[in-house]
Amino acid sequence: MSASRTARERVRAELIREITDIARRHLAVDGATGLSLRAVAREMGMVSSAIYRYFPSRDDLLTALIIDGYNALGEAVEKAEATRARDDFTGRWLAVCRAVREWALAHPHVYALLYGSPVPGYRAPDDTIAPAARDTAVFGQIVGDAVAAGRLNPPAILPEPPAIISSDADAVRTLIPGASDDVISRAVTAWTCLYGMVSFELFGQFNNTIEHRAEFFEHNMTGLARLLGLPA
Repeated sequence: MSASRTARERVRAELIREITDIARRHLAVDGATGLSLRAVAREMGMVSSAIYRYFPSRDDLLTALIIDGYNALGEAVEKAEATRARDDFTGRWLAVCRAVREWALAHPHVYALLYGSPVPGYRAPDDTIAPAARDTAVFGQIVGDAVAAGRLNPPAILPEPPAIISSDADAVRTLIPGASDDVISRAVTAWTCLYGMVSFELFGQFNNTIEHRAEFFEHNMTGLARLLGLPA
């Protein structure tokens, strides 16, 4: 019974992988709003009713693709950051930035599913929260390590954040223990700018304007490191 169950589980896992692989290809052609379980079933040679055993609805399939995407991006970030020395805070930050950009350029349609326009009618379940936080957790660890080591020295070029945002900063402080509201504000700005720049490149806002994109990206990510106060 155990061997039989294991065999069935392997077959099921393989079918799920095949379904999600085909669905990712469909994303490139039809986008998330055009994703169809029936179309995926046709490509697999399955009757449409059979695919519902694995994904009861299109939203369930979207959720699986989103979770896979966040985990793939998180893994890329974790691997890149792990190659740098623990006390090389700027190097760790730049490794994260490069990993996000490289992964996005290599998987543009999955990135668009994660960070592009919301899919009408789709509401992401709680299952997506932990995978979505993997890359952010790495960034928070870098800044938190720099704070703990006394190596963060933000330049005095920004006004003090208003007291009213302190409660918002508390939500982020769980990732960066001991960080001041000012450091939290700078960290959120840097993280937002990273993804904003990647999105602008990927979705065409840099077309006919920024041609040397890798160099432009590297320059600005280094500038954000300085804004954060990471050591040169």
